[in-house]
Amino acid sequence: MNNNSGNVLLALLTGAAIGGIAGILYAPDKGEETRKRLKDSALKTRDDLNVRLHKAADELTKTADAKKADFDRRLDETISTMSYKADDIIATLERKLADLRKKNAELQK
Repeated sequence: MNNNSGNVLLALLTGAAIGGIAGILYAPDKGEETRKRLKDSALKTRDDLNVRLHKAADELTKTADAKKADFDRRLDETISTMSYKADDIIATLERKLADLRKKNAELQK
């Protein structure tokens, strides 16, 4: 869930809660009934927010897991590439060392 959709969702839930409370307060009911409706509305809004928060947390966890897996894959690829390059460098250095030993042997004669 991106930040804009989260803000829109929060604004909608807030507007719905305020609208529900305003409607209940202006309804011609007894105080006890009004308080019960307010409580029910607040509990429903709380439950809706909890569901949305859990969904957002799940999405964040999935995204973080995917990013971690991608990072691990790229790291493994980089290490593998560096290993091959290191092998090439070592082979080149070994050839140069052999050439130097050969030249040194010729100079020692």
